[in-house]
Amino acid sequence: MTTVLVTGGMGFIGSSFLQYWMKRHPKDRVINYDLLTYAGNPANVEEISHLPNYRFVKGDITDLALLEKVMKEESVERVVHFAAESHVDRSILDPSCFVTTNVLGTQCLLEAAKQCGVGRFIHVSTDEVYGSLGAEGYFSETTPLAPNSPYSASKAGSDLLARAYYETYGFPVLITRCSNNYGPRQLPEKLIPAVITKALVDQPIPLYGDGRNIRDWLHVDDHCSAIEKVIECGVPGQVYNIGGNNERTNVEVVSQILRTLGKPDSLIRYVSDRLGHDRRYAIDSSKIQSELGWKPAYTFERGLAQTVEWYANHKDYWLRPSNTTVKRNEAAEESGDAEGA
Repeated sequence: MTTVLVTGGMGFIGSSFLQYWMKRHPKDRVINYDLLTYAGNPANVEEISHLPNYRFVKGDITDLALLEKVMKEESVERVVHFAAESHVDRSILDPSCFVTTNVLGTQCLLEAAKQCGVGRFIHVSTDEVYGSLGAEGYFSETTPLAPNSPYSASKAGSDLLARAYYETYGFPVLITRCSNNYGPRQLPEKLIPAVITKALVDQPIPLYGDGRNIRDWLHVDDHCSAIEKVIECGVPGQVYNIGGNNERTNVEVVSQILRTLGKPDSLIRYVSDRLGHDRRYAIDSSKIQSELGWKPAYTFERGLAQTVEWYANHKDYWLRPSNTTVKRNEAAEESGDAEGA
């Protein structure tokens, strides 16, 4: 039996990982450490919260004393770090909380884990740290970091701290950088759930710029299986890119959702582009595929159909007040990074 501490486990990706891990590793003890910010929703873990080997701790990742207390009490052996402020538009309005959570919080978590002798630390990051691609090429693990928003800059800072803890202290850190995640239980301010939920009630769908920004879409279950591979087989000090091999323009994604729901493209409303909006992201995931034997299981068509069906059948989830955000009347966020600090 292994004890795993997961930060940000009330958010979309963190909660999906918790459920994935506990199904695949039912004897492990799991600690869900989350501050329950706007991005955290206890409904995300209802299916596992009753299990005797699950524990929730409400806490801030900048609280070094609490982190050390929990890690020592629970004899934590592995940390999987999802917790982050992740909304690009919010970071443009207020960069300070992104630096506090994503940079200082990651440093506190690394320090606590080092002091407590944690055996493996997975730092979950994003392809947005690489900046913007042109029409061709892919992000590899050796692509220089060139973040273009306060959010991605804060994530790049956290990546460099994780690297420094390996290089300086020999602490067993592994970094993953994923492309845009989607799937059930994602916060409705993100692009795919925002479009689905708006279309279901026939609301206009704001779309940034010309809608031709390209993202590589990764089903959250594929992301979880990749992280499992990194935990079990990854080499400390290494970076692993995780992509879904599903490049689509934003307008293609929106139109496909509308077709699936039988809704007209006339719901789309083009709005002024976001400041510093990266044009294209695309991941080269050949390293994790060749070295660790991982590959995505979901095609985009299959994953999107499953996701649309889930939101259509769970209106009680996305109509909850806890999932109402201050920016629902603006264009939705494409970022697929971890949520919940």
